[in-house]
Formats: sequence, C-alpha cells, structure tokens
Amino acid sequence: MARIHRPDRGSRAFSPRKRAKSQIPKLRSHIITRENPCLQEFAGYKAGMTHIIMIDDLKNSSTYGLEISVPVTIIEVPDIQVIGIRLYSNNNKTGEKPITEIWEYKKDKYLNKKIKIPSKSNDDIQKKIEYYINKNIISNIKIIIQTNPKYISSIPKKIPDIMEMSINGLNIIEKYNYAKSLLGKNIKFNDVFKIGSLIDTISITKGKGTQGPVKRWGISLMKGKHSRQGSLRQIGNLGPRGVSRVFWLTPQMGQTGYHQRTEFNKRILKFGTDGSEVTPLGGIINYGLISGNYILVKGSIPGPSKRLIRMRSAIRNNNGVLLEEPKILYISTKSQQG
Repeated sequence: MARIHRPDRGSRAFSPRKRAKSQIPKLRSHIITRENPCLQEFAGYKAGMTHIIMIDDLKNSSTYGLEISVPVTIIEVPDIQVIGIRLYSNNNKTGEKPITEIWEYKKDKYLNKKIKIPSKSNDDIQKKIEYYINKNIISNIKIIIQTNPKYISSIPKKIPDIMEMSINGLNIIEKYNYAKSLLGKNIKFNDVFKIGSLIDTISITKGKGTQGPVKRWGISLMKGKHSRQGSLRQIGNLGPRGVSRVFWLTPQMGQTGYHQRTEFNKRILKFGTDGSEVTPLGGIINYGLISGNYILVKGSIPGPSKRLIRMRSAIRNNNGVLLEEPKILYISTKSQQG
C-alpha cells in the first residue's frame, strides 16, 4: 500500500490565531503617494453580496470588451465626521508617540456615550502646536473620525465607532492646515476615492469560537488502524520525543475566526446614493435594506454582515494602473429569501 502523503493545509503566516482586541481594525502601514495633503482612508459597514453584469475593461483579460458576471460586495458608506486632530513626535528609540490633540466641541448625544471629549480650550493648545512645529518636533499628524451608523436603518447600534485616519502628504505644516480645515466637517466617500480605483479592505473575520485542528488548520483525518484507536479528528503526536516543549508549529485546537485580515487591491465598481438600486427583493439576508450611500466592491470581503470595514488607498498597486469607471449593464436585485 502506497504511503499517504498530504502536506499541511493552513498558512502559519497568520499565527498566533487569537481573537482580535477590537472590532475596529488597526492600520499599520500606509503609502505616501503625493506631496499635497489628502485623505487616503474611509470606513463603512458591510451589507452583503450580489452580482453584476459589466463590460470587461482589463486589457490583458481574455474576455476584454465582453460582458462578464462579477460578484460584488455591498458596503454602506455614510459620511464620516472629523472630531479631532492628533499630533505625534518621533523618538528613535520608542517610535511615534502622541503629544497633543485638538477636539471638536459640538455635542453629539451618541458620541458622548462613547467617550468624554476633553474640555480644555483649543486656544492654549494652538500655541503649543506652533512651538512644536517651529522646533520640528512633530513627525506625523492624524485625524480622529467618528462613523455614523445612526444613518443606517439596518444597523441597530447608534453609538459611533472612533478611529484614527492618516493624511497623505510630505509637509507637516500643510498637513496640519489641511487637518484644521476638516475639523468638525463631514466627509463623503467620493471625496476620498474615485470609482474604478483600487483599495485595500481591512476587517475582522467572522468568529467561529474554539475549533479542533481539522477545521482550524485543515489537517487530515486519521487513516487506517489509527482511525479506530480514538478520535478521528486529532493529530498523531505533539512533537518529537525528548523535547520538553510543544512547538508552535504543531496544529492544535483553539480560537478560530475573529482575526484581523487585509484584502489587497479590491476595485471600486460603483458609488451610489439610492440604495434601492442594489437592494435585493425582500432585503439582504441578515442585514435588510440599503438606506443610504453605498459602494460596490469587486469580490468578497472578510467579516459578517454589519461588520465595520476600513478602506485605504492600495499600497501594493505596483503597476500604477489607473482604472476608469466601469460600464455596468445590470445589477442583480433577485430575492435572496430562499
């Protein structure tokens, strides 16, 4: 009998597989693509999936110029509001550290349930900031934004999510002036991204709780006589004999899902303000009706319905391809109710 050989499934690149600390994903890298300051991030909420018929406009594709069916993810993108500015100083030993903040003092009853905004006057902080800028102490500037789930009828929560967003640019003074001009204002999705461009989506995957090594790592079931001596769904041994510890490479049971994952180079196919254009008959399963601004993104995105999705300018778009707005012929609104 030939020996059964099957390499392990499951990438070790995503270890350790433990629960994410927050449902708000953290962005650890950005790319500076221009000198003039601009935003390169946005946030929305995943609704579900459908499919469209469009003209294939990728010139190297074998179906270039033909009608193709494309699966798309619907993300609701209500306006985000800038509620603060955070300034960082760079220490060669410990990295960037926040040194001061400026906040918008307009009252929001839902925001007040999330955080308590400092009451210190911005006038005193402005003098400090001017001093820091003159001494070249400030190394980076980010804005603090709040999402507005209260404008989405299908999401029960009203308390906003709060996160930092980076500003693309090289000049610190210009970035600070740009951030001040945004303070207290609402930003629309089409003010940040263009239809047809590429983005990266960052989200927390669907949680599956504690699972065994077969589902968690994709190992094989026991074979032959080993399958009759105990559990089918376990590994043969924990490691070599005589070693006083278990290596981290050994597939074992544990937390599965609820991890932060990034999908690179997802194309924006459509931005719209009328949700009825893409809402299936009877609503999206586990979500409901699309009520406000939305986008269609090519392909799937990690996470369940109603999960927060962060979007940033694509950092691996090495070819520098500037894609144009696609020609969409049909958007499926067929019922998903069985």
